Amino acid sequence: MLATLGGGLAAPAGTVFTANERDDSITRLQLDTGAMQTTRIEFSPHNVQVTPGGKFLLAVGVSAHSGHGGDAGTRGRLLAWDLTTAGSKPVLTDAGDHPAHVVADGTGTRAFVTDSGADMVHVFAIPSLRKLGSVPTDRYPHGLRSSPDGRTLYVANMKGGTVSVIDAAALKETARIPVGRGPVQVGFSADGKQAYVSLSSENKLGIIDTTARRLVRKVPVGPTPIQMVATAGTGLVYVANQGSTPKPADTVSVVDAARGRVVATVRTGKGAHGVAMSQDGRYVFVTNIEAGTLSVIETASRQVVATHTVGAGPNGVTWMLPP
Repeated sequence: MLATLGGGLAAPAGTVFTANERDDSITRLQLDTGAMQTTRIEFSPHNVQVTPGGKFLLAVGVSAHSGHGGDAGTRGRLLAWDLTTAGSKPVLTDAGDHPAHVVADGTGTRAFVTDSGADMVHVFAIPSLRKLGSVPTDRYPHGLRSSPDGRTLYVANMKGGTVSVIDAAALKETARIPVGRGPVQVGFSADGKQAYVSLSSENKLGIIDTTARRLVRKVPVGPTPIQMVATAGTGLVYVANQGSTPKPADTVSVVDAARGRVVATVRTGKGAHGVAMSQDGRYVFVTNIEAGTLSVIETASRQVVATHTVGAGPNGVTWMLPP
């Protein structure tokens, strides 16, 4: 029997994974039953992503290690975990100086990782994690997303104040779009005609015309916006507002991209950060990094209908249907 949410709603189908950065773990939550499993890993995961079809889970972050002469330091790590084979062990590799985010291409055979420390996007084969190449970007690349057609990657360069446009086939940066202060993450409309960028130092959501490759509008949102997702067919963008550690925010701004304004504000938990969405667009999932929780928002009512306690410091989040 399906679990139910507030108001008698059927719980969403599928599985959500959260990257718990503060306790070196990944939580797997089965949404229909509420069954949850938290697994310790060998590094502090900042971001997670399920490959298309749900075969592999990717995660990136940093681990502490002893350098030459015993000096302490950190090392970037990338993980690929086969979700379809019982008892499988994750494959691990080095992933640069400071890996921040990871996405897979549409075939699920390549992983793209932003390396904030080296101003690069590294490319790895899935599942072997053999390195295929690197693409230079502007300063401190952080979040990245693939366009709906899979041909381009947009990369938010936090210290450069730009978004890099990368040709996914040629592995070449083809444009840099000036966007403003503190771009953290990007997203796309379902038709790919618009891209979105969170401007964390301006408390605004930037809207990019992907044909013209230029910023066309900024919309004020909540304090320190981080991740976002656009719902298909509605023109609405859900933006998580994290605030700061001393003063965490706990809201998600719902932006009407066509009208350029916030049409609703949803209260989640302290430190709203990561955002993912179910395939049917009925639910949006938000990690609350300071609260240690995952909020489930029903998009029809724009209300939080469930809250789950996960690991400490949940950061990135991803959703999948069973393969």
